[in-house]
Amino acid sequence: MTTPTPSPTAAAQARAWLHTARFLTEAPQLQHLPPLAAPEIAFVGRSNAGKSTCINTLAQQRQLAFASKMPGRTQSIVLFALGKQGATDAVLADLPGYGYAAVPQAAKRRWQQVMANYLVSRPNLRAVVMLCDARLGLTELDEALLDIIRPRVEQGLDFLVLLTKADKLSRQEQAKALSIARLQTAGGDAMLFSALKRQGVDEVALRLWDWSHPAAAASTT
Repeated sequence: MTTPTPSPTAAAQARAWLHTARFLTEAPQLQHLPPLAAPEIAFVGRSNAGKSTCINTLAQQRQLAFASKMPGRTQSIVLFALGKQGATDAVLADLPGYGYAAVPQAAKRRWQQVMANYLVSRPNLRAVVMLCDARLGLTELDEALLDIIRPRVEQGLDFLVLLTKADKLSRQEQAKALSIARLQTAGGDAMLFSALKRQGVDEVALRLWDWSHPAAAASTT
């Protein structure tokens, strides 16, 4: 299974749309998030998986998502609005990285509960993008998160695994990592991604656009 190459026009449209990303709000608890009607796409992943770098690369903004030098320090859900001319037709949710050993156990447990509640109950959640280091693949923590969202995926929630830092692997290693990820997600969608080499950027940008504009996506198929 290969990812089709998007047309230059469609990719440019998706990139221009993502470039409109701007900070909307930050919430330490689920109840502090504003109720929104716009489709929400959550980015999740272990600390050091390259989540902030991925978001910044997609938005073509160097400091939109904060990339802490100390993994595990970010402890809020951060929302970014997307839409031209100030409109909000979609929202990106940057969830705190998980799995960093130096974070106190109490903080880990609190954030695991917050993330689980968000992924299970956020009404306008449209899709989840899980970022995994391509060299490590899906870990036990990633698979545990998969179990949390599996019921919603079965009900239609879109889900994508992004294997980040793919430039650090050979072509053969990339193909193997992609195959294993698809097996681990029971046939789920997975892509290779490299912010450094811009591998997968257009494909992911177009996927986010399609998720957020299903009527427009349907008319082009």
